[in-house]
Amino acid sequence: MAVRGVKGVKDKYDCIVIGAGLGGLTCANRLARAGRSVLLLEQHSQLGGLATWFRRKNHIFDVALHGFPVGMIKTVRKYWSKDISGRIVQLKGIRFDNPQFQLQTTYDKVDFIKLLTGRFKVDQQTVDNFFAHVRAMNFYDDDGRTVGELFEEFFPGRDDIVRLLMEPITYANGSTLNDPAISYGIVFSNFMSKGVFTFIGGTDLFINMLEEELVKNGVDVRTKALVERIIYDGDKITGVVVNGETIRAGSVVSNANLKTTLLDLLDDGALSGKFRSETEAVRINNSSSQVYIGIKEGEKIEPIGDLLFTSVAEKFDTAKMLSKDVTSRTFSVYYPELRPGQDKYTIVSSSNSRYEDWADLSEEQYQADKKALAEDTLDRLEKYVPNIRSIHDHLEVATPRTFKRYTLHVDGSSFGTKFEGLPISQDLHKEVAGLFHTGSVAIIMSGWLGAANYGVIVANEVDRYLGV
Repeated sequence: MAVRGVKGVKDKYDCIVIGAGLGGLTCANRLARAGRSVLLLEQHSQLGGLATWFRRKNHIFDVALHGFPVGMIKTVRKYWSKDISGRIVQLKGIRFDNPQFQLQTTYDKVDFIKLLTGRFKVDQQTVDNFFAHVRAMNFYDDDGRTVGELFEEFFPGRDDIVRLLMEPITYANGSTLNDPAISYGIVFSNFMSKGVFTFIGGTDLFINMLEEELVKNGVDVRTKALVERIIYDGDKITGVVVNGETIRAGSVVSNANLKTTLLDLLDDGALSGKFRSETEAVRINNSSSQVYIGIKEGEKIEPIGDLLFTSVAEKFDTAKMLSKDVTSRTFSVYYPELRPGQDKYTIVSSSNSRYEDWADLSEEQYQADKKALAEDTLDRLEKYVPNIRSIHDHLEVATPRTFKRYTLHVDGSSFGTKFEGLPISQDLHKEVAGLFHTGSVAIIMSGWLGAANYGVIVANEVDRYLGV
């Protein structure tokens, strides 16, 4: 399994991967399977990035929403193992509860067509045209429209439909109505294929199984290994400095934030002035806040859905979704069958957040605001679990400051950068020979699926660069 620190590492590797999020993990595994020598460096004590977990008392809490598209099955089976992909199953209880509508759905194309034509009274041709349009979207053919303009074309004046179609995707990749339409369409189409899926056994088992596969395939996996510098010799990348040690490599892949990689870690002089200024202009995506609720042993929760999208806002409003005064949140409910053999329930409340709302609070105010968020979350949850205050035995809050502390992401970003970060990320190896990036950029992020698939894409580029 993973070794702490860098004692005993080799002098040189074909590739060094910085960061063990799902993109970095998948990239490392793909390269190792191709016969490359790979060193994977993670600054934290465990792998996974935001696909992670933690233990408190007798509970295991999964960080981030526990749903992803069906494509994850194929990706995991092809680039990891059948044993891992065999644990991916569909979540069928996706609920919406807000002032405009209350419904439950399997969150797939068939059910959404029924909802749009039946409950929301949209004509069949319009619905068919909408699905055909978003299905054809790809980032090579961006037509410049925003998400809001896309909805106005197909569903003018229908803010209830905007809420149905948009709210879960905002949680999935941070998209707003002002972002490029393709940042919505690609992710939405992925989910509409077959619905929402999860991993039986929890994130801890998932990451542990990935780690076992990495080690089996020969990846040198190191935790508590903080990369301080990416070395550029005036012609190409030659290695990194990690924990004060210089390690050489034929190539480097960064799974860190795009701006951290290029503006903080990379040696000065590696970037042209134009490329650097374009990188500086890239916007960071938003962060998240989460409230983790553990249920006492022996207590049970009646089924309330697997993912429960709730809001008290009158209509979908990105500014309100990001506000510190939370109006919209998603409850992820972990029933015992999701972690067989434990007979425990946990609930995670997630809301989109802005780092700047939390960054400069005094410690006293910070703790007070975390407590207020926890109490407000319990107030909202009482609607669905009336006895929640008497049956929970653990309550904990994570804010954007928490995510920044553990992941080192710029501003605690949950989704990396906005759309303009994609060409920077894709073209980095053309600007700096031997340096590649597979971190989160919102356009291709369907959460876990997008991260893993981007890792594969970048691994193939690295393999071509290294040659025979």
